[in-house]
Amino acid sequence: MKLTKGIVLCSAAMFGAGAQAADLPVKAKAVEYVKTCSLYGAGFYYIPGTDTCIKLGGYLRVQVGLATNALYDAANSGVAGAQNRLRNYYSTGSREDLTIDTRTQTDYGVVRTFFDSVFTWNAGGYAGAGTAAVNGSTAYSGATVAGGTLGVYYAFIQFAGFTIGKAQSQFSAPWANYPGNNFDGLPGGGGWDPVNQFTYTADFGQGITASFSAQDQVQHDTTNIWNVSAATAAGLATGAYGGNDIAGTASPDFIAMLRVDQAWGLFQAAVAAHDNHAAYYGADETTGHPADKWGWAGQLALSIKNIPTGPGDTINLTGVYTNGASRYNFQDYTSTTYAMYGGTGLAGAYQTVGLGSLSDAVFVAGSGQELTTTYGFRGGYTHNWDPHWATSVYGAWAAVRYNNTAKGYICGAFVATLALSSGAAGCNPDFNYSVVGMTTGWTPVKNLTFSADVAYSMLDQKYAGGSTVTLPVQSGIAKPGTVYELKDQNSLTLLLRAQRNW
Repeated sequence: MKLTKGIVLCSAAMFGAGAQAADLPVKAKAVEYVKTCSLYGAGFYYIPGTDTCIKLGGYLRVQVGLATNALYDAANSGVAGAQNRLRNYYSTGSREDLTIDTRTQTDYGVVRTFFDSVFTWNAGGYAGAGTAAVNGSTAYSGATVAGGTLGVYYAFIQFAGFTIGKAQSQFSAPWANYPGNNFDGLPGGGGWDPVNQFTYTADFGQGITASFSAQDQVQHDTTNIWNVSAATAAGLATGAYGGNDIAGTASPDFIAMLRVDQAWGLFQAAVAAHDNHAAYYGADETTGHPADKWGWAGQLALSIKNIPTGPGDTINLTGVYTNGASRYNFQDYTSTTYAMYGGTGLAGAYQTVGLGSLSDAVFVAGSGQELTTTYGFRGGYTHNWDPHWATSVYGAWAAVRYNNTAKGYICGAFVATLALSSGAAGCNPDFNYSVVGMTTGWTPVKNLTFSADVAYSMLDQKYAGGSTVTLPVQSGIAKPGTVYELKDQNSLTLLLRAQRNW
């Protein structure tokens, strides 16, 4: 009995000791707190457990454009250019932008990835003549109540001097098409919109770098290759001087750029080579096609900082010349066809119309490509009145010029199809396009800016004064089939914007 009792007590003691040991606190694993990464400037932090630094950023933007159907361009085509009840008197938009920047030190230098995406909601717009819809049910299109779009601006890797992925073209100046403006529609040089590319940048020190790049072509860098043999009355009435006969991808565009960054500002020179690769003369491959023809573009850019007018004031300038590579002048946020309407005092004419057409090349069935020449400039001056107020004035001008052979192709279509009153002698498809504007911004607190940007855009067409054309019915913009006077046109637009950067 005593033996049994002893065994029970010992067992109880053992279980009790085990229970007490289990109740003892265990030393917790050390928590890895987020640490500041000072290697690459403010806002970077180490990703816990790694030697990679990350920075998140972006902005939220709300804006309204007055007298334009697009955020943000002039009323120079479609229902906006029609200047009637089908155009939007205002257009609205909201956007959230998110950037993710990661950097890691390696034996080959810094490995960097950069991603920039946008979530955008823009107001819808009118899509056709009211008579084409039942109770308006199909006439209005665009954003739905909770709809929107997802966009990717940047997505690239940088390693050992190489940039691979979607980034701003090496041809463009750092400020691209925004020398001092919010307005998107300035010609006069390369644009901001990023493009897929494979680039190597050599750093020579003292702020001198050179880049060599192959970048995606068709979607980003081509305007129109007009097959004038396919011209129609409906197309010519909108500024389309034929069928847009771009074929598939054949070659990337090749870019070379030299840049000097100094305390006083920046100087940059860039050249681009662009392959014009057309499709077929007719409906199938048996009709033949014109041979490829290479075009080119050259640009000079200058930025001057710390000018005497005040701290932070800047002047940004670019000048460009293109032959068969028009997108390097009329960047990809600008229109490639222009059809702008206004009033007239000419007897027998219903209204005035200004027509313009941008292209890289034109041809007719059986011929080779005739390259289109353009040249232009853009610039902006920004003055900071104080830490809270700043004003910019800006301007741009660009010219489109067709050679005599191309003019013969286009004018033959105009005279025969639209009954140009002045005949071939008064036919000249050349045109100039220019913009002047001013932006004023108020920043009441850091990274929050309210701005107003007013832009005046002008289409200077070169058809003989007093010339008329007979346009067909254009149901999409509610224009009747009748006689119109060819005349220069203009557009005045205003953008109001609120933006919070973070």
